[in-house]
Parts: sequence; structure tokens; C-alpha cells
Amino acid sequence: MFRPMRIAAVALALLAAAVSSARAAEATFDDTARFLAGMQPSADSPLVPLTKDSGWQRHARFFDSAFAQLEERQLAKIRNWADVNLAATKPTMFYWFSGPDFLYANGFYPKASTYVLGALEPVGAVADLTRLPRSSVGAALYNVERSLGSILSFSFFITKQMKVDLHTNQVNGTLPILYVFLVRSGKIIRNVEMVALDDRGGVHVGNDNPGPNATRGARITFAGPDGEARTLYYFSTDLSNSGARAAGFLKFCETLGPGNSLIKSASYLLHSGNFTVARDWLLANSATIVQDDSGIPLSSYNSRQWRFFPFGRYLGPIGEFPGRYQERYAALFTRAQPIDFGVGYRWRMHESNLLLAVKVPGSETAPGAETTSSAEPSPKPLRPKRPRPPEPVPPPPGRFFWSR
Repeated sequence: MFRPMRIAAVALALLAAAVSSARAAEATFDDTARFLAGMQPSADSPLVPLTKDSGWQRHARFFDSAFAQLEERQLAKIRNWADVNLAATKPTMFYWFSGPDFLYANGFYPKASTYVLGALEPVGAVADLTRLPRSSVGAALYNVERSLGSILSFSFFITKQMKVDLHTNQVNGTLPILYVFLVRSGKIIRNVEMVALDDRGGVHVGNDNPGPNATRGARITFAGPDGEARTLYYFSTDLSNSGARAAGFLKFCETLGPGNSLIKSASYLLHSGNFTVARDWLLANSATIVQDDSGIPLSSYNSRQWRFFPFGRYLGPIGEFPGRYQERYAALFTRAQPIDFGVGYRWRMHESNLLLAVKVPGSETAPGAETTSSAEPSPKPLRPKRPRPPEPVPPPPGRFFWSR
């Protein structure tokens, strides 16, 4: 009588053990991120055997060195600058034309509770690394290294290089880079979801139908050393006028604003008449804007609504962006305070410019310049040529890669 019951009990115990083992064999989001970032995953992670490979160990040493140098040269100094100059920040920060650059979003705004990044690069995916051939894992690590070469060296992504490196593997798009930057910034990834926005800005998860003009993205929940839950959104979106009007990205952002905005290495797109919708939205929905000169042109700010605090040195655009020199920007920077870090296309410390624009409390929230902000700034007469400093020279050949 009792024998069948004992057999059933044993069977249930074995089934429970099998389920528990299967669950233990699944790599967590955080462990996957740590593995890609060259950091040891948790002791019971199924990724631990892969860390015995000499290729991963070389990858880990390389990233340990590269991120340590970046922390000393850039990120620690940026956090110090932000601590002094960005006292009363909003819970949300917006960073457009960003690619997957969480490093600098977190550097300038480490206390934000919600980060919204938007750029053209696709979200991509990170496959289950335990199911990939060892050669595919090695290729993924190599491609992640290549795609991070420019931002680790200079402070910005080379988009063409990212397209080559992160579109030909099962670890692709911006997601693996976001993983690496989060855990290398001391964060713990708790959850990752693929999301989509409908044209009204509504968020859809799973099998929800967001409609024909869906904006695809990822929502990453993470925590820092304080244990407080924070959210990072990354959306693949076209921020040109036609793209911004057709999609729900700006409507979604409105539900989180007003916020603080960061614009750097933005290809001077906001100087163009084809990006006035995004430009005016940022002016209307930002409490502060931290930017280099590739961000919003000074002529598009209403000086009655904004106060300007220049830092660094303005030398004009690099050669890839002719015609974007701003006389008013140059005049403003004659009274700039120095900074001890580099940022933007002129990545050398004594060549970089940074503008902090603070909206005057109680001023009108509608965008506008002293002229018309929704049109291309009037062309200025040609000015006499002046000697320019030498263009940035990439570092010697080595682990980093540079392309035009």
C-alpha cells in the first residue's frame, strides 16, 4: 500500500530537482552582461566554464585595462563636474543621437531614475551564450571589443564601425553594448524586456500589437550599489522631422518629462532644418541641457528663457563638419571655465567644449529663439579664414580601431 506512495514521492522529488537544475542552468541577464564585459559571472552561472577559455581571459584583461583608463581619464572627472554643476537634476534624463552610450549618460546624470536613449541603431539581441559554438562566442567578444574601440578611446561611437561589427553575429545591435556599459558602471541588471511604442506613445510588451508605425526598443531594469531600482529605455528611432512626426517616441517621452538632456557628438543634425521637431521638443521639455557644439545651435535658444554656462574651449567643428562654426558660440566661450576632461569630437582635454544651458524657472516652456527656431538658421556671411588647430590624430595601432 505504501510502496506506490513512496515511488510517487521519489518521482516528484526527481522532477523538482530536474526543474531546479534547468532553472539553475539558465544564465541571468546580469551574468550574461558580466561575461560579455569580461567580468566574472556568479559562481553558479552556467557561463563559468566559458571563463576558463584563454580567449575570454584575454578579453577580460583588455576590458579591465581599458575601462580603468577610461574611469581615470574621463568618467570620474565627469562625475565630479556633474556633482558641482548639476545640483538639482530631474528624475528623467534624455540622451538622443546617443547610440548605446549609457556610460556618459550615467557619468553626467548618475542620480537619474529613468534614462531614455534614442538613435537609429537597432536594438538587436543577445543569444543564449551557452548554446553557441565556442567559435561564435569568441567572435561575439571580438566584435564587442571592436565596436567599443572609439568610445573607449575618444568618447563617441563610430557608427559605420558599429554597423560592421554588430550586425553579423547572434550577439548584435545595441543591446550587448548596453549590457557591458551597465555592469562596467557598477549596475546589476534585474530584467530586460523588448518593448514597442505605438504612434500615440503607448508601450507594448510581448505579443501586443503596436501598429504599423511601431518604434522598437528595450526596457532594462537595473540597480546600483544603493539597491534602488532604475530603468533604462533604448529606442531605435528616426529623429528627423518626418520620422519624429510619424512615430510615438516623442509622445512617450512627454510622459516622463520634463527632464535633463545630454547631446554630444550628434553630427550637428540639430543645426539642420530637417531636425527642428526634435530640437524644439528638447527646448520645450528640458530643464537643463548639457551639450557640445554639435548639439542645439546657440541661435535656437531663447536667451530670455535660458542661462548659459560655458566650460572648456571652443575651437569650432572638426573637418568632417564644415560650415558649422558658430560666431556666437565662440564669443560665449571667451569667458568659459576650464574642464579637466575631453568630450565630443574634439576629444582631447584642452580642445573640448561643454555648454550647460539652464532654463529660467517660470519662463515660457514653448520653444523659440529670438528669431524662428523651427527654421534653418540664416546663413552668415563668409568669414576670413583663420588658422585652425590640427585635427585629432588617432592613437597608434593596437587594440582600438578607427575608421571614417
